[in-house]
Amino acid sequence: MPIKNFLQLALKQFFASAQSKHAVLLVFLLMALGFAGTATAELVIGADDALQIKVYGYDDLTTETRVSSNGRISFPLIGEVSVGGQSTFEAESKIAKLLTDGGFIQNPHVTVTVLEFKSQQVSVLGFVNKPGLYPLESRSSLVDILAMAGGISQLGDHRAIVTRHINGKTIKQEIDLRVALEHPEDSNQFAAVKGDVIYIPKAPVFYIQGEVMHPGAFNLEPKMTVSQALSLGGGLTPKGTLRGIVIERHDANGKSEEIAVKMTDAVLKDDVLIFQERLF
Repeated sequence: MPIKNFLQLALKQFFASAQSKHAVLLVFLLMALGFAGTATAELVIGADDALQIKVYGYDDLTTETRVSSNGRISFPLIGEVSVGGQSTFEAESKIAKLLTDGGFIQNPHVTVTVLEFKSQQVSVLGFVNKPGLYPLESRSSLVDILAMAGGISQLGDHRAIVTRHINGKTIKQEIDLRVALEHPEDSNQFAAVKGDVIYIPKAPVFYIQGEVMHPGAFNLEPKMTVSQALSLGGGLTPKGTLRGIVIERHDANGKSEEIAVKMTDAVLKDDVLIFQERLF
């Protein structure tokens, strides 16, 4: 089986389980599948970005430097060069031309690599392991950024809410990471851009009480049934029974009521599922 197909199958099995103590593995599966494609446009060089510049055949000219606040760098033989606001390709062409025009090297092959895009940052908030500001790389996808943030925490949802400012307007987009990976051919490719705010909300939960092996709070998966919920709780205790199962649920007005349910009934967000003790 091709590795991509294998990883897609593994991811589906991961999401099929209602609760996992290893949610951080999600990010590494996402990275391996290469979700979110490529950036829509090449990022430009800005102040405080770290660059590595090489000239093929001239190892002594290899330079690592940081762009000044006015967008300039210093390079051997040609001195200061303005690269701010330019792509790496444009910077390569400019440095090559200056080396040629100065009579230093004929037809130089110059490569400019951005080691760190400090001028291009995004914010990652919510239920990730390391929230904060992260620099973009030339082809940073949403998943690349989540990987830098240490992955989604155990309490995090499979949704990402991205806030972006375009022409003075604030636009929010919700991305279902699970759907995008299970059906990549149908999903919109998404690349992070400067100023994005990426928020991972808390996953919806439900609760299990009563005669189960592991009562507590659990992440709610779509279309979860009472039977699936019980499996998360480790099954019944020796005193438990499948008779008289009830769910404590709040209506739209916040009023609580107890509803008798069957094993095939659906579990909803914030439900409290109660398993009774058998009478004898």
